[in-house]
Amino acid sequence: MRERLRLTRLGGLAGIAVLLAVWTLLAELHVAGGTVPSPWNVLHTMYTDGWALYGPNFRVTAWGALQGFAWGNGMAITLAVLVVLIPPIEMLVTQLAILSYCTPLLALGPIILVVFGGRTPTVFLAAMYCFFTTMVGTVSGLRSADRTSMDLVRAYGGGRWQRLRRVQLIAALPNTLAALKIAAPSAVLGAIIGEYLGGVDSGIGVALTAAQTAYNVPRTWGMALAAAALAGLGYAVVAVVARVAVPWTRAEA
Repeated sequence: MRERLRLTRLGGLAGIAVLLAVWTLLAELHVAGGTVPSPWNVLHTMYTDGWALYGPNFRVTAWGALQGFAWGNGMAITLAVLVVLIPPIEMLVTQLAILSYCTPLLALGPIILVVFGGRTPTVFLAAMYCFFTTMVGTVSGLRSADRTSMDLVRAYGGGRWQRLRRVQLIAALPNTLAALKIAAPSAVLGAIIGEYLGGVDSGIGVALTAAQTAYNVPRTWGMALAAAALAGLGYAVVAVVARVAVPWTRAEA
C-alpha cells in the first residue's frame, strides 16, 4: 500500500513537471500568437494581484459552488432513495436525470437569471452539473447491497425501510462518495459558468470575463489556475471524507 502511494505521488510530480515543461515550451515558441504566457509570468501576475483580487472572488465562487453542491447532491440522493423504495417511479426519475444531463444549461441560465436574478443562476447551474452523476452513483450503490444481508433482515421481520437503513445505505457509501468526488469539481464549473451569465459583480467567472475583456492574458490564466485550485480543493475534501467514512475500501485497495 505504501509503495503504491509513493509511486502515485512520484507519478503526480512527474506529470506536473512534464506539464510545466510543455507549457514553458509553448510560451517560448509564441504559440497561438503569444496568447500562452510562461508559467513564471502567470505566477508573477498572481503574486502582484495578490489576495486583494483572488481572495474575495475565490470566496464568492466557493460559496456558490458549495450551495449548488449541497442542493444538487441532496436532491440526487433523495431521489435515488425514493427509486429504491418506490420502484414504479424509476422511469420518471431516470428521465428527469437524463434531461438535466442533456439539456444545454447555458440556455436555462439566462431564464433563471431573468426570473430570480442575483446569484441564483450560479447555485442552480452548480446543482445541475452535479445532479446526474450523484444520482446514478447512489442508485448503483444502493442496488449493490449484499443479497444475503438483505434476506437476513427480511427473515427477522425487517421491512423495506429497515433493509434500506441497515444494509443498502451502508453498501451505497463507496459509490456515492465516489460520485461526490466527481460532483465537487462539477459544482465549481457550474458556479463559474453561472457567473459568466452576468447579474453578479464578483466571483472567478466575473474576474475571468474582466481579464479577457482587458486582454490581460496572464491574469486570465491566473484566474483559470484559481478555478482549477478550487475544483481540486473540493475533490480533495470529499476524498478525505471518503477515506474516513469508508475505511474498508482503503483496506481492500
